[in-house]
Amino acid sequence: MSSIGSTERPLRVAVVGSGPSAFYAVEALYKNTEHVRVDMFERLPTPFGLVRGGVAPDHHKIKSVTRVYERIASDPRFAYFGNVTIGRDITVSELRGFYDAVLFACGAESDRRLGIPGEDLPGSHTATAFVGWYNGHPDYRDQHFDLSGETAVIVGQGNVAVDVCRILAKTPDELRETDIADYALDALAESRIRDIYMVGRRGPVQAKFTQPELREMGELAECDPVVYPAELEIDPRSQAELEAPSNKTSAKNLAVLEGFVERGSGSKRKRFHILFLRSPVELKGAERLQSVVLERNRLEGQPFALKATGTGLTEELHCDIFFRSVGYRGTPLPDVPFDEHWGVFPNEKGRILDNHTPVPGLYAAGWIKRGPSGIIGTNKPDSVETVKSLLEDMPDLPPCPRPDSEAVAQLLASRGVRVVTFDDWHRLDQLEIERGKPKGKPRDKFTTAEAMLAALDEGPVPVSPCEEPTHAVP
Repeated sequence: MSSIGSTERPLRVAVVGSGPSAFYAVEALYKNTEHVRVDMFERLPTPFGLVRGGVAPDHHKIKSVTRVYERIASDPRFAYFGNVTIGRDITVSELRGFYDAVLFACGAESDRRLGIPGEDLPGSHTATAFVGWYNGHPDYRDQHFDLSGETAVIVGQGNVAVDVCRILAKTPDELRETDIADYALDALAESRIRDIYMVGRRGPVQAKFTQPELREMGELAECDPVVYPAELEIDPRSQAELEAPSNKTSAKNLAVLEGFVERGSGSKRKRFHILFLRSPVELKGAERLQSVVLERNRLEGQPFALKATGTGLTEELHCDIFFRSVGYRGTPLPDVPFDEHWGVFPNEKGRILDNHTPVPGLYAAGWIKRGPSGIIGTNKPDSVETVKSLLEDMPDLPPCPRPDSEAVAQLLASRGVRVVTFDDWHRLDQLEIERGKPKGKPRDKFTTAEAMLAALDEGPVPVSPCEEPTHAVP
């Protein structure tokens, strides 16, 4: 029998997930071994993960990275199995019968909880659900967000939190020519939100947003940023972080924040408030959310390891709708080790570990490997590291008993799974672009899997009832 990775017997890899880390892993495989076959599995019909479903609709240029992924997918050694859920339509154990290695790049799909009283009151939401909702993600398009109140509070100070604030702050005209879901645009047009608070548990030097995203909050048509001087007071250890040569972000952020202070409160219809050194300790309300109790914090520890510690001093802030954006965690899969504490697949340089021992043939990349950190480009070196480990292991990998992608397709078909190919995706892509043209949008997304499959099976179709929002926002 020919060895794995030879002309006669190419290395067979199943990649689970279709976001940036998945495509960068495929690219690394192609660059470092000629004789390889990669099949990518995605539970949605559409590829590209958070680039499609998480990047804000008004940041269209960021989504142009998909051109790179399209090029990677054009390689004849690649196949796409969309609309396939691993663990339901086909198990990990079954995959291992068809592939020499399985590389998980399935992200971190669930949100971390705050663990405070009232967290589940009506009106309390995850940022993930809101982002998915306005992006037309099939998992979230039926969510309901009551925007009839005047005050929104967003806990977290990363770029996702800024995205949520910006979408709440923008006018319909500022969003109309983006690929935002139509039902979300209609709901936001009726929004009565006037005051938007972004709350962080640490100080301005430790905030995780980046300067371009922060600066945008000062360029909106009908929203003024509001920062008070006391919010920018910096303790000596934070000053040491600020002055460190390796810290290229904090000084830029601070310059923008100081500019906001100088502008004052402004006179526009909406206000974007930034609060530091506060943590939510309780959400209060009778039938639904009415206020959030914030505890003031102090910073303890050494520079670059400063932790927020509560002082016992609290303040109560009126709140009509609340979003938490405090991190994400992966979800476990049968037959794959999982670290409940960190919410990742335990691994060393991408090799998945079971009781500290590598599991032959199982690998991880992206957020399911390292946790939710970094930007889109951060995934490239991360995926390269995992692929390096995989290729180092290749001589010792046990060959899969049935190296046959067609057999995988037949198995899925026998279970009634409608597999979406990459050619199918190209058809969906073109249909969405055509749907968007009359509205002046880059695309008008299909927002349910049913609508996508119907469009593929029937060709161009009018918007069906399943494309209409099932929950109207007051």
